[in-house]
Amino acid sequence: MSAGGGRTFAWQVFPPMPTCRVYGTVAHQDGHLLVLGGCGRAGLPLDTAETLDMASHTWLALAPLPTARAGAAAVVLGKQVLVVGGVDEVQSPVAAVEAFLMDEGRWERRATLPQAAMGVATVERDGMVYALGGMGPDTAPQAQVCVYEPRRDCWLSLPSMPTPCYGASTFLHGNKIYVLGGRQGKLPVTAFEAFDLEARTWTRHPSLPSRRAFAGCAMAEGSVFSLGGLQQPGPHNFYSRPHFVNTVEMFDLEHGSWTKLPRSLRMRDKRADFVVGSLGGHIVAIGGLGNQPCPLGSVESFSLARRRWEALPAMPTARCSCSSLQAGPRLFVIGGVAQGPSQAVEALCLRDGV
Repeated sequence: MSAGGGRTFAWQVFPPMPTCRVYGTVAHQDGHLLVLGGCGRAGLPLDTAETLDMASHTWLALAPLPTARAGAAAVVLGKQVLVVGGVDEVQSPVAAVEAFLMDEGRWERRATLPQAAMGVATVERDGMVYALGGMGPDTAPQAQVCVYEPRRDCWLSLPSMPTPCYGASTFLHGNKIYVLGGRQGKLPVTAFEAFDLEARTWTRHPSLPSRRAFAGCAMAEGSVFSLGGLQQPGPHNFYSRPHFVNTVEMFDLEHGSWTKLPRSLRMRDKRADFVVGSLGGHIVAIGGLGNQPCPLGSVESFSLARRRWEALPAMPTARCSCSSLQAGPRLFVIGGVAQGPSQAVEALCLRDGV
């Protein structure tokens, strides 16, 4: 499918991972795709670490993680990959922070998080790692914000988030970290807040217009998009059940307001728990769960220039609950759930036309 400007979208299929997994942690460093931890067929967190050499298309086993975990965050710091938080083999949040040294092929322990947390969001800027929110051992959402200083190997506390949550989407734009959504227990959060890295202060922006779990979020060209998800009934609607939606809501950072796009500009498919990203002036939505009895394989893109949704080539392997990572003109879709935990590694690519 043409993306305009002589470019096209196409799928690139890589050799499958040696280990099938869901909720794996992924990172890209110097031509290598790292897949760390996650849950295997038994449903328990793994200590398995593997890397795909992007040039030779071969997988190599790495030294196992010191702490088996799933759903951790990862940040690349030069020749190191820092793994933060997650959940361990007894379903408890993890405080451990570990660094994989790429040149030496080994792990080193780093200073632990101030509080154990799963669903923590991380952002790197100027060699510093910011960790926001999470869910603690008491299952309560956290408002903690801290910054890791690699040279001193320590975490420093910063002003807390106005709204405690875990599993939020975060975006770095200018000197601000934007935090959108997330969850408090089983309830989706509608808060949208920004942390100014220079002033070290928080700003509350207008909340999401609708309350949706497992929505997809992306930022492109000065706007934040919240797509699809599982619509939650209102507090006074006792008879409605959660249902899949194709809602598209857009926040304009310059004007500071949300717009709920009309029906004609909603996604083609209702979906939740899917991969979303931004490629070449397009917001893309990949796979997930819908009203069908199995995961979706459909893919669609919203052209920011043409202001419309268009179908893209379907996923080679239909899945939901995937890990994802964007590296240049590729959006990697890794593992997840097909009929069980998947080994699939595929990338939606934006290529120059022939």
